[in-house]
Amino acid sequence: MKKIAAPLLGLALLVPAVSSVHAQSHRPAYDKEIEFIGMDAPKTAAEQNTMYSKALVKVKDENGEEKTVPLSYNLLFKPGDVINGKTTGTTVNSEGRVIMDTVTDPDHPKPYVSTAPDSNTLLSVNGKSGKLYLVNHFESIPSNIGRLPNAIYLNTVKQDKKTGKLAVTDIKPIDFSQDGGIWTPCAGILSPWNTHLGAEEYEPDARAHEKSPETSAVTQFARHYYNDDKRIGNPYLYGHLPEISVSSNGKATAAKHYSMGRLSFERTTVMPDNRTVYIGDDGTYTMMFMYIADRAKDLSAGTLYAAKWHQTGSAEGGASNLNWIRLGHATDKEVKKMAQSLTFSDIFETTEDKAYAEARGFAAVKTSSSGGKTEYLKVKPGMKKAAAFLESRRYGAILGATSEFNKMEAVEYNKKDNKVYMAMSYIEKGMGASASDPADDIHVDKISAGGVYEIGLSGGQRDAEGKKMESDFIATSMNGLITGEDLDSADSAGNTADVDKIANPDNIVYSDKMRTLFIAEDSSMHSNNFAWAYNIDTKKLSRLVSVPDGGEATGLQFQENLNGHTYLMVSSQNPGSVGYLQLPNLYNKNKKNR
Repeated sequence: MKKIAAPLLGLALLVPAVSSVHAQSHRPAYDKEIEFIGMDAPKTAAEQNTMYSKALVKVKDENGEEKTVPLSYNLLFKPGDVINGKTTGTTVNSEGRVIMDTVTDPDHPKPYVSTAPDSNTLLSVNGKSGKLYLVNHFESIPSNIGRLPNAIYLNTVKQDKKTGKLAVTDIKPIDFSQDGGIWTPCAGILSPWNTHLGAEEYEPDARAHEKSPETSAVTQFARHYYNDDKRIGNPYLYGHLPEISVSSNGKATAAKHYSMGRLSFERTTVMPDNRTVYIGDDGTYTMMFMYIADRAKDLSAGTLYAAKWHQTGSAEGGASNLNWIRLGHATDKEVKKMAQSLTFSDIFETTEDKAYAEARGFAAVKTSSSGGKTEYLKVKPGMKKAAAFLESRRYGAILGATSEFNKMEAVEYNKKDNKVYMAMSYIEKGMGASASDPADDIHVDKISAGGVYEIGLSGGQRDAEGKKMESDFIATSMNGLITGEDLDSADSAGNTADVDKIANPDNIVYSDKMRTLFIAEDSSMHSNNFAWAYNIDTKKLSRLVSVPDGGEATGLQFQENLNGHTYLMVSSQNPGSVGYLQLPNLYNKNKKNR
């Protein structure tokens, strides 16, 4: 993709007040009251290099009266902006000090600044009268000195109660020093109990690190984080789900949930029992995971499962029945202790000799953990729990779980229909038929443009060993819901996927009231990435936003009725920006919401 002269602009869409269409007798039905009218793909150079929207939203009241409102932007900030004397997008060491670039110009050091904001979690503390905060991730950071620590920030947000307009008034990096810093923070959600659930993506390969610890990215990371050029990094501290709580006085407290496994975490989603969690696992040859916590609203202890795909169809993303393999039960405390003391060779016996492996009972596995290479592994005596929670994907593959998913991204829940949605950015590679792979559970038609799957849930299920699973929200089926369409050759704008369909969906978020799935792209198949609205009843797909050429649409979060206003958070990566779309709020302000 072509270069952009200036890193412009962040996305923020603002809809004027539409209180004139609010019903006065009862709350309207969202699915009948709001319709998105999409915009065309960018045509001019100015449009291609700008983050913008020309989409509309149509709102209809209970009497059939309609009002159509254009969408507009509201930018919160761009990386490098200075807010309250602090530069946005910087990274810090274990003492909270900004890490400076002293190499480029030793006489004038400047902070390293990320251009890759990702997750946004806008939240309120203390109810309607409380303060608003925004937790946001910076997924990567450019460096000329090796791998740097990443950062998650807590932003103080001021809301205009009348117009709904938001402004960031202060920023502060969140302290992860008790867990060795934060590694590649990707997607995140607001939990049902009002905390931020994040993600550490692309966990480092502990086997590769052990072979060359002095030169590994993990060691580079640790040396910069602790300002100690003798330190050796520990890969098992990274690849977990961090949870951040924000107190009424604006203090953020962070902890990683080691008992949820170690993998390439993407966006998660929590079921209504506040115990069952579905997890996206990004990369090639990845796995579908589910976690069932021991107690509601407490992810510090629970049971981890991995899915087995039993194919029933190959077209339009394919279809399958699912069952679940239990990896194990653990607490954060016991897994963290293992993470601090164990190495890869403590957990596994390995061999490169296929004949020897077959004769001695080694398992042949192919997972993202080893870069998609076939490995021959055997768990050492007494190390099953360590394997389950520190090498979740490798151990799952040993037990027979399906490890062929490709670029599995965000997951989301539709409460009314009791469905989970899962974005699969590229339906190819391990998901195609391959006689050379150790396992070939998935062999669906290739769709490089990817798609979104719909997953059916049931109660009363048993795992692969016949043991009862303590949840009423167990995934039992999976099929393609909406897919992109590959082109035989690039069109005049350089698109290699149909520009009027999704391509390489990444972030997704669902509105129960609007019956709408919002989809953001991370695609090289569209010249510009887009954010879409997809109505699951009418199947109408509407293009809402275009991101500057070279940028990724990310950071989706849907916040309904936040002090009387409704927001869809949307960001751009590379160029970076953080902003939001404000939607018409269809709640009746004169009647208590149900």
